[in-house]
Amino acid sequence: GSGWSLTLRSRGGSRRRLRARYVFLGAGGATLPLLQRAGVPETRTFGGFPISGRFFRTAKPELVSRHRAKVYGHAAEGAPPISVPHLDLRVVEGREYLMFGPYGAFSPRFLKSGRLADLALSVRPANLPTLLAAARDNAGLVRYLVRQILLSPRARFAQLRRFVPDADPADWELVTAGQRVQVVKTVEGRGTIAGFGTEVVTSAGGSLAALLGASPGASASVPIVLEVLRSSFGDRFSGWEPLLRRMMPSYGVRLAEDPGLALQDRERITRALRLDGRELTADR
Repeated sequence: GSGWSLTLRSRGGSRRRLRARYVFLGAGGATLPLLQRAGVPETRTFGGFPISGRFFRTAKPELVSRHRAKVYGHAAEGAPPISVPHLDLRVVEGREYLMFGPYGAFSPRFLKSGRLADLALSVRPANLPTLLAAARDNAGLVRYLVRQILLSPRARFAQLRRFVPDADPADWELVTAGQRVQVVKTVEGRGTIAGFGTEVVTSAGGSLAALLGASPGASASVPIVLEVLRSSFGDRFSGWEPLLRRMMPSYGVRLAEDPGLALQDRERITRALRLDGRELTADR
C-alpha cells in the first residue's frame, strides 16, 4: 500500500516497525542520511557539510549582571554570515550565562554525538559532483574554517576582549555549542552551499517533509511551519486558513501596508511575552 515503512529504535536498543501515510523529519544533522535511506529523488544530489560552533561561556554573576542583551559585531572580511560575532545572555535550566562567539570548527560528525564516519558515509555517486563543485566554488569558506581551526588560544580570546575589554581567561570556558550540517545542492547547474538558513524539502507526493541546515529560531519557525504545511497538505491548506487567521490576525497581511494592524500585533505580542512587565493573563 501507499505510505512509508519506518523502523524505530529506542535508546535501549529495542526496535519496532510501523507504517505511516505522512512523515516529518526534524532530526538535525541526521536528517540527510535518513533522506538518503528513504530514497527521496528530490534530494539525490544533495550533500552535507558539517560545521561546528564554539563559544566562550561564563556564569560569573558579576559579568552576567552587566549585560542583559544580545549585541552583534561585524563578520571578518571573507567570513560567512553565520560567523558574525555576538555577545549574548542565555538562560539554561534556570542558570544565566554570557556567551561569545561563534568560532568556526570542523568535525566530520553530523551530530555532536554522531560517528566520525558520518561525512564519508553520506558521499554517494549522485552527490559527489555537487560536493566537489561546492568545494571548488567556496574556497573562501574553506579558508575561513582553516584559519579558525588554527587560531591560537591568545588570538581567540583577543576577539572576546573587543567586546569585553577587561575579560579574564579564568572566568571563561570554551564550549562546543552545536553541530550544523549545511546543505550542499545544485543551483542553476552549479554545486553550491545553499545559504546558511533552514532548507525545507518535500517529496513530490507531499508524504514526506524534512528540515535541513540551520535549526529555525523564533523569528523563522512560524513561516517554516507554514511552508511545511502548505507544501505537504496543499489540498487541505486553504481550509485551514480561517483558523490560522484567528490564531494570527496578521496572517497573509503585509504589515508595512497596515500600520494599525502592525501596532495591534506588537501590543498583543508584548503582552504575551510579558515584555511590558505585567503578569500574563489569559485572553477570554
